[in-house]
Amino acid sequence: MKRSILITGGAGFIGSHVVRLFVRKYPHVNIINLDKLTYAGNLENLKDIEGAANYAFVKGDIMGREFIEGLFHDFDIGGVIHLAAESHVDRSIEDPFAFAKTNILGTMTLLEAARKAWNGDFEGRLFYHISTDEVYGSLPLGGGTFTEETRYDPHSPYSASKASSDHFVRAFHDTYGLPTVISNCSNNYGPFQFPEKLIPLIINNIKHGRPLPVYGKGENVRDWLFVEDHARAIDLIFHQGQPGETYNIGGGNEWRNIDIVRLLVKIVDESLGRPAGESEKLITFVTDRAGHDLRYAIDATKIRNELGWKPEVTFEEGIRMTVKWYLGNNEWLDNVTSGAYQDYYAHAYGKY
Repeated sequence: MKRSILITGGAGFIGSHVVRLFVRKYPHVNIINLDKLTYAGNLENLKDIEGAANYAFVKGDIMGREFIEGLFHDFDIGGVIHLAAESHVDRSIEDPFAFAKTNILGTMTLLEAARKAWNGDFEGRLFYHISTDEVYGSLPLGGGTFTEETRYDPHSPYSASKASSDHFVRAFHDTYGLPTVISNCSNNYGPFQFPEKLIPLIINNIKHGRPLPVYGKGENVRDWLFVEDHARAIDLIFHQGQPGETYNIGGGNEWRNIDIVRLLVKIVDESLGRPAGESEKLITFVTDRAGHDLRYAIDATKIRNELGWKPEVTFEEGIRMTVKWYLGNNEWLDNVTSGAYQDYYAHAYGKY
């Protein structure tokens, strides 16, 4: 059996784009998609490649040690791209323990399974951990960027759990010699994102005439990265990145939240044939999130200089493609917001 690549969280937003890219680009490599199929994991995201000869889906929990060890044995896993994570900051504030379990202990389970399965034979093997720019904390308005050398300063249970998992990945590299690499990315947007995140939430609410919630005064700034550009970066890092290194991936598109919302109002109203700015009246300022970081901005010089990556999709192109996708995929959006797809796949693959 040829060696396989295990992609965790492959039914999620970013994961599904990575799985699709790898399945199509590397037809002679087995791509194993491991996902627990929580509310944010949806196999509808991968309908177009589910019958591919080099693709297999496995429903499972990264917390199950014996289960994970069995996967490494059964599929001869030679590489791991680890995306599975609890990722919504508001949910982490409500239930920090769930984030500690999945993001820290789940990552440790995978690291230990890789270490045991590879047993010192690390040639041609790699454990690639996908992280976030939120581990670096917050930046002042108008100044500074995160580099790979920026000190960690997480402010939410989510970012603290991701920071901890990053440290364990580096510890396994330094202690056991496990070949690992980490990337920290800025905010992603694009098709298939679960509509609890800002951009799909606002698009969906504009379409239905619902309030458009904006934290505080909407002055928080984020760096936006189109998800397919992120998938290309992951591909490059997996195949050309140096073990033990960290790479920051950023879109170079800083926007205030309120400006993103107003841009979406303009594009969605235009797309739906409504009068310009009609939905601005739906903007509703709500109490700010606890520990809300003011600004994120990524310096992607390292990955650009060492691996030749840069974003290919401009923000104007990406945001219009994203709006068009959500407005044209009502069935997908209705299913994920109703939870109907979860009931279907729970029946198809069994419950825990």
